[in-house]
Amino acid sequence: MFKKLVKTIAIIGLSGLFLLQAACTGNEVSSESVSTVEEEQVVSAEPETESVEPTSVEEPEAEEDFALKDGCADYFLLGVGINGSTLENLTTYDEEYMALVKKHFNSVTMSNLMKSCYLLKQEESKSSEDGMPVLDFTTIDDTLQWCMDNGVKMRGHTLVWHTQAPGWFFREGYKDDGKYVDKETMLARMESYIKQVLEHVQTNYPGVIYCWDVVNEAVDPDKGDKDSFFMCRTENGGEENPWYMTIGPEYVEAAFRFARQYADADVKLFYNDFNTYESLKRSYIYKLCEDLKAKGLIDGIGMQGYWGLDYPNTTTIVDTIKMFSKLDVEIQITELSVGVDEETPEEFEKQAKRYKNIFMYLKGLDTQGGGNCNITSVTFFGLKDHYTEGDKTNARLFDKDNNPKPAFDALVEIFKAVY
Repeated sequence: MFKKLVKTIAIIGLSGLFLLQAACTGNEVSSESVSTVEEEQVVSAEPETESVEPTSVEEPEAEEDFALKDGCADYFLLGVGINGSTLENLTTYDEEYMALVKKHFNSVTMSNLMKSCYLLKQEESKSSEDGMPVLDFTTIDDTLQWCMDNGVKMRGHTLVWHTQAPGWFFREGYKDDGKYVDKETMLARMESYIKQVLEHVQTNYPGVIYCWDVVNEAVDPDKGDKDSFFMCRTENGGEENPWYMTIGPEYVEAAFRFARQYADADVKLFYNDFNTYESLKRSYIYKLCEDLKAKGLIDGIGMQGYWGLDYPNTTTIVDTIKMFSKLDVEIQITELSVGVDEETPEEFEKQAKRYKNIFMYLKGLDTQGGGNCNITSVTFFGLKDHYTEGDKTNARLFDKDNNPKPAFDALVEIFKAVY
């Protein structure tokens, strides 16, 4: 036991051990107390003992044989993004990429091609006999089939979002220049869309999708509808939120009602958002999800996880997860991405330390680690940096040549030390 404690301190440091203990016990932890611990130095961790005859011990698992998903298997699913904005650059067709996905992850998320702008067909919808939208699932079928063939689960992302939803979908005659349809018509289109998507994946790829981001980013504490109890988003960057413009704030609850109606009983429904750590925003997210929970419409909250090397601080993330967990819902980190400003060895070491600390306190917060938070999935929103020409992302665990970065090594260390 002592040797394991020594190993843990060596890997995560005294500050890490302090945070892990605080997360497990539910105690509040201040930035000042963490800083104090971080300044302490460990002079000697080994006790004085008499020499003893060496005994045979089991050889540690070689790092190259270690699968990340196995390291946290007792706690939560470990996910990764399947990147691609077209079928031509979809990483599903990159054999080396997918081999690493299969080895290290048991959950995937399509970062783009499952969104409505890729599934909806304008010309076919214009001539639809029943007036409902026509969908084409070409952009998602091969990835769903890969998951089914390889025993990997998928997060469905996303059913209702104001961005990457074609404007014509909300307009009369499905025309680009048509007027917005009325509320009743848009609710019917929403129901049809959700029904078609869920029935397609559940019929053709049963059991693959285990949860859905039903609604994405509907809370806006700065410019949202002040008459809405959760500050419903009305626009984004000057562009109207078409769901709000046609249905009103009720579009969020409507989406969850339709999703609950058509989803298989074991499929979990999530609300997903960014900057969930911001105090005001998380309070409105809490209000929204509290209302949905009371109506039996939601199972979890997705925290996207676009975090920096030093923001938000550990205390804020921990407090947010604890706050949402009071609703008795699942917590998932859905798009974890910690980037660096400069791609230098020093910056990537800082990135590795940040990821290691994140997973350290997630372990302590999770019910399996002694905490009170039901964390069920943690997803990196991509496998490797610069996966295609023009991609500037440097937040991943592997470099562009599929070599593990220091962040990967850090996860191996933390999983072996404290999980």
